[in-house]
Amino acid sequence: MSPVRKVLMLHGYSQNASIFNKRMAAIRKACKDTEFIFIDAPHVLLPADIPSSWSLDAPEVSTSSSDPALTPRGWFRSNPERTIADGMEESLDVIGEVLKGGKFDGVFGFSQGAAMAAVVSAALEKPHLYPSFLSNGEPIHPPLKFCVSVSGFFPPGSISQALLKPSYSTPTLHVLGRNDVIVVEERSRKLVEVSQERRVEEHDGGHFVPAKASWRNFFRDYIKDPVGPVPSPGRSVSSSATPEPPSGAVTPLLHSGMATPAFRSGAPSPSPSLHPVSTAESLEEGV
Repeated sequence: MSPVRKVLMLHGYSQNASIFNKRMAAIRKACKDTEFIFIDAPHVLLPADIPSSWSLDAPEVSTSSSDPALTPRGWFRSNPERTIADGMEESLDVIGEVLKGGKFDGVFGFSQGAAMAAVVSAALEKPHLYPSFLSNGEPIHPPLKFCVSVSGFFPPGSISQALLKPSYSTPTLHVLGRNDVIVVEERSRKLVEVSQERRVEEHDGGHFVPAKASWRNFFRDYIKDPVGPVPSPGRSVSSSATPEPPSGAVTPLLHSGMATPAFRSGAPSPSPSLHPVSTAESLEEGV
């Protein structure tokens, strides 16, 4: 039986499609009638983009490997003041090409990918504000039925300001970790505030996609009916004997006194790397 729903999946900073795919395995398994399309961000991170003082919770990632499955990537890079999003335009162009290739029901993003998910949702609502999302004067894709933002934040830069302010209306599920020290709740709330059709759920963990049974079932039911009366998943205790399987790598915050690493933008591929899955971060220099 072919999947009845299709969801675009956007990984976090320093992850890639392959890694996010693996980290979402439990949730994917619960969503048997959903096809998840994982795509790579276009910007390849080099050693200079990841200071040695930071630790990766995803040991499979390597800036020196020639294996695409191990290459760390990002959707954009910010500065310590969080006023720019260098590379966002190229990332939106890559996502736009994917959207042209098929009809999606929704988008699911983690951390920096969650920020991008909100921008994509808003751009599909207001393509006249972002001409690359128009083709011969027509939208490249209808507005999405839903957006899932896990550990998301309001991204910096003029594109985000134009598309997300004063608000966007795509039904959006905001998932926040009460103990997230990478993207603290205050920052996530800034994205929540511009979301007209919003639902907010919290878990007791940190910077990851919650994947206990209650959350797996909740995501499954929400994707089926994003505006319906889906019961909340309840609180998940991060100190339990069976901790949450992380779907994003937890890493230290960028301290204001740390030198800002240089960002190298890889040229966006005309044929983005797609990782479709039927069954169903990460270093945050970009946060």
